[in-house]
Amino acid sequence: MPILYFLHGLGDNITRLDNEFHFQQVADEFQWAVVIPQALTQSGATMWNAGLMASSIDDSGFLMALLDALAEQYPINLDSVFFTGFSMGGFMTHRMAIEHGDRITACAPVSGLITHSMANQTAVAPVRMLHIHGTTDPVVGYDGNSQYFGGNLGLNVDAILDYWKNTNHCVAEPVIDTFPDLKNDGLRFVRYTYEGDAELQHIKVIGGNHTWYMSENQYDIGYLTEIHKFFTINNGYVDVTEHEQNTLQLWPNPTSGCVTIKVEDDTVVEVMDVQGRCMAKYALKSGTQQIELRDLTEGLYFIKGENGAVTKVMLTK
Repeated sequence: MPILYFLHGLGDNITRLDNEFHFQQVADEFQWAVVIPQALTQSGATMWNAGLMASSIDDSGFLMALLDALAEQYPINLDSVFFTGFSMGGFMTHRMAIEHGDRITACAPVSGLITHSMANQTAVAPVRMLHIHGTTDPVVGYDGNSQYFGGNLGLNVDAILDYWKNTNHCVAEPVIDTFPDLKNDGLRFVRYTYEGDAELQHIKVIGGNHTWYMSENQYDIGYLTEIHKFFTINNGYVDVTEHEQNTLQLWPNPTSGCVTIKVEDDTVVEVMDVQGRCMAKYALKSGTQQIELRDLTEGLYFIKGENGAVTKVMLTK
């Protein structure tokens, strides 16, 4: 299964984050492994070593070592590794992209900058990048300055886009589209898309504060929804949510190999991995019958019918 890291902001903790974001529900909805690590405490507050100050703590190495450890215990797809984070977690997400973009599929820092020390480093590889930032953020300013901390924290957003355009070998001019302004939220959300070896996007939140805008019921977009779309589109990942109204029935799930499947009409079903590759095909008659998955490696698969119906199945050994 894909794995999503969520990195918290300065002074935050995983208990509060989980209470706000309900990560178990996120993991169940996306069928992804969601990892919410907590930074060590320095100077009285939890903080990531994102290059803002001198520190010997190797958070960058820790987060990748954690990935390796999780991959040994769980069916993690190492070709679908995603990072997002807010505020200092956004700073740290940029650092992870710069230092480990050869192992990370895509990143989405929110309200976080590239520090000047990290900007002096050459990124190890192009990586798909979505940077989200509010234009009136007083804590981590769009211009790189902070009214809250006093002084400059890193590159301004335009310079950050230049950094990633250069790294990802992107075109100079973006495609610009504005999200419909349907809510009375005092905000405008504009997306800039730069094509290249790896896609670069920026969602500019005009009037946006130092806030994670979560609910589509209250705002024109929800950050996590847009981030999930960015992570899944063009990554080969099969997103089943569009077909949930037309699903196949199968059991048991999870399974150790053999599953029973029910179809209304004669059809051919494909067994697809999370990269969208067809691993097996079965011609089924209407009614109930069994298919065998025992020869596949353990992990998450999608069973797709000719009519577009899709369902998920977890194979365990």
